[in-house]
Amino acid sequence: MSSASRFVVVPASYIFLLRPGADGDEVLLQLRRNTGYMDEHWAAAAAGHVERGETAYDAAHREVAEELGITVEDLSFEFSMQRTAHDLPIDERIDFFFSARTWSGEPRIVEPDKCAELRWCPLSALPDPVVPHERVALANLGTGRRYLSFGFDGSPHA
Repeated sequence: MSSASRFVVVPASYIFLLRPGADGDEVLLQLRRNTGYMDEHWAAAAAGHVERGETAYDAAHREVAEELGITVEDLSFEFSMQRTAHDLPIDERIDFFFSARTWSGEPRIVEPDKCAELRWCPLSALPDPVVPHERVALANLGTGRRYLSFGFDGSPHA
């Protein structure tokens, strides 16, 4: 295969902060705004691209500091998700999902130009709309699955 026909995979790290709630676990979500991608959708409170020379773990730690102003103490790998939208080479992605139950500091909106609100939501009653592939990820937290795919035939796979 020539290098011209290969696609580029874009890596990203997502961090779900979890805490016990009255009706089971709650997750901290952000309402995206002014980002150009899935604005007015609920999403992981912290997420972002893995930079060149950075591990997915390092990116997760950096993103929670940059977006929430906290330091994660117990970052746990949940699973990876391979996804595509088939229309652009940049839409070939590998996402690394992490969770954390302890951290230092109080999560807050550090980038108000990109985040309209932070909200603790029961996993059993998520707000609407949630970024579609993240809704699949949230449904698979704690299942023990290590690989998910999304967008290859119009439906998610676990």
